[in-house]
Amino acid sequence: MNKNSGVRKLENIIYGVHPVTEAIQAGRELEKVIIQQNIHGEWLPEIRKILGQLKVPVQYLPINAMNRISRGNHQGIIAFLSPIQFQSIEAIIPAVYESGESPLILVLDRITDVRNMGAIARTAECLGVHALVIPARGSAQINADTIKTSSGALMNIPVARSMNLKLTLIFLKESGLKIIAASEKAEKSIWQMNLTDPLALIIGSEESGISPEYLRFCDEKAMIPMQGQVASLNVSVAAGMFLYEVTRQRKL
Repeated sequence: MNKNSGVRKLENIIYGVHPVTEAIQAGRELEKVIIQQNIHGEWLPEIRKILGQLKVPVQYLPINAMNRISRGNHQGIIAFLSPIQFQSIEAIIPAVYESGESPLILVLDRITDVRNMGAIARTAECLGVHALVIPARGSAQINADTIKTSSGALMNIPVARSMNLKLTLIFLKESGLKIIAASEKAEKSIWQMNLTDPLALIIGSEESGISPEYLRFCDEKAMIPMQGQVASLNVSVAAGMFLYEVTRQRKL
């Protein structure tokens, strides 16, 4: 390894033009790539083109911020390797139908805490969710901590990364899935809904819930009946309760 490039294996970070290029050519799955703002180089247009084709999220940061991530000579580019292989939701849905099952997809809108992400994935895998859909930006990074929190479930459940969640929701609707939003502001409870049809359940962030633009695509909203004084549940707990009700109805 030359002094101009390097790899920090424990953190799954690759830095430098040649190591990042070699990782791409080797087919390594990239969580995201950070490129230095206002940098110029012959390598830049081609890497941008390839990252776009591979649907890898790209973030642009000033050099000071990049130096805090990597103390090595990053040459203006840092890549985060993903411990999982992302899958295509366009391939997952037909496969579920062909297996004779009713699709159950969990869409996670801006879940940024790795522990919540891991806990949700663990419950989803246990309760038969066919795939998780996460946005390419604004979502918790799937790293060693997320895998650990999920008790390894993220290695066993398909995860689809969406570059445009709105288009993904349109695809799910056109594929025959009912879109249901988990919201404490809903008028209907999960007990009042038919959850046996092909279904995509959207769970939003604890801070602001589901984005308004995605709510418009939902066929229905559902809430978890509560009796206490606390207004809301932890997002991973809420996801588990929704998914258990889906499983209960489908097993009747």
